Amino acid sequence: MTQAASDPAAVNRRITTLSVSVAVILVTAKAFAYGASGSVSILASLTDSALDLVASLATFFAVRWAAAAPDAEHRYGHGKAESLAALVQSGLVAASAVFIGLEAVRRIFNPVAVSGGQWAVGVMVFSMALTGWLIWQQGRALKASGSVAIEGDRAHYAADLAANAVVLIGVVSGSFLRAPGLDAAAGLVVAVWLGWGAVGIARTAASHLLDAAAPDEDRNAVVAAVLEDPRISNVHQLRTRIAGSTLMVQMHVDLDAKLSLVDAHDIVVAAEKRVLARFPNADIIIHADPHPVPHGHMRDDHLDIPSPREGGPWG
Repeated sequence: MTQAASDPAAVNRRITTLSVSVAVILVTAKAFAYGASGSVSILASLTDSALDLVASLATFFAVRWAAAAPDAEHRYGHGKAESLAALVQSGLVAASAVFIGLEAVRRIFNPVAVSGGQWAVGVMVFSMALTGWLIWQQGRALKASGSVAIEGDRAHYAADLAANAVVLIGVVSGSFLRAPGLDAAAGLVVAVWLGWGAVGIARTAASHLLDAAAPDEDRNAVVAAVLEDPRISNVHQLRTRIAGSTLMVQMHVDLDAKLSLVDAHDIVVAAEKRVLARFPNADIIIHADPHPVPHGHMRDDHLDIPSPREGGPWG
């Protein structure tokens, strides 16, 4: 594997550059198709692609900002820039849904004939092929980086692919079947589809910005990795959150109170390495607690959440 392929930041830079390039091509092609056909569903798709370009540009800059090293004012890095970009994407997609919906409703009551059907169909088939290829490339990038901004970008391009299929049906209906009302109805379907996609993107972005816990699957994997060492008897006060492609993890672990500080440190470092093997971009803090608690010492039990070894959930 090349260095570029193994570096999440490099993967994000490459795929966002590709996304912007594809968006420019799609906007140009659909503008030509709309000029030739006057189709409202083509207009819907053109508007969506124009906003895709804006969203892709936001993602383009966000992933570069998110990859910047921590500084004095951002000790946890800049990973949430990706979530902000995803939130911007959701707003733009929602705005396009409203515009397309209003135009589609207007055309349903005042149908306009669709012309230039051959050009419009050709452009939509080309757009679907190019969008499908981009989604495939973004899927490969997600496996390498886990970027929430790339995930948002991929989500709305995936919605575009399905929406373009609806647009294609609308263009064929309006141009070859002489049913412009179906073309407008197709535009309305696209609007609803985009609105639903915007809600999903906004939920994910807001979840990250509000420091929601990582998915159960990831937390289970973290705890399982830590507890592979039998000298760690318990995990408690587990806290997780996501910043961009970085998984933030904090926890307390119980170690034999008779261990030396050096031995306890080595056990904790080994546990961190096991977690990093599963989540290479994780930022991990593990605090060691003596067990049993020595006489005269106190333990912060008020925040404890039992681990699976104690028969319950841990966070």
